[in-house]
Amino acid sequence: MGATALVAAALAPRPASEKAWLITWSAAALCAFALGALAICWKARRAGTPVLTRPGRKFVLSFFPPLLAGSVLSFALYGAGLHRLLPGVWLLLYGAGVMSAGTFSVRVVPVMGLCFMLAGVVALFCPAAWDNALMAAGFGGLHILFGTIIARRYGG
Repeated sequence: MGATALVAAALAPRPASEKAWLITWSAAALCAFALGALAICWKARRAGTPVLTRPGRKFVLSFFPPLLAGSVLSFALYGAGLHRLLPGVWLLLYGAGVMSAGTFSVRVVPVMGLCFMLAGVVALFCPAAWDNALMAAGFGGLHILFGTIIARRYGG
């Protein structure tokens, strides 16, 4: 998932074209979502458990409301010409989703969510020229860092 963000940051043409930037990052988000869903299914199959057990349902019900809010806000902010706020909003709301859903996971997951939220705060107050770097650091770097920690300490 983190690698998709690194590729998107390299390809996203900000600030030259806001629409192309948004399309690039939206495509990266869809790819990352698909990869994450496949990884969850693979891990559940390997463990011999159904994906939507009670903890799985709790995770989904905690994670998706902030993502849905981010989607709705994305359309509203872009439509209002406030696309500059998108990286901060995305990082903040993704972090909120990870943090709340992480209450049903290992301890390091809510910490990861907090780190995403902090990256979102930084993105809201930094120059627009930093957006791709902050998105790469957040969605790329944090996923890779915490994914490595989770894989080593908790087996994935």
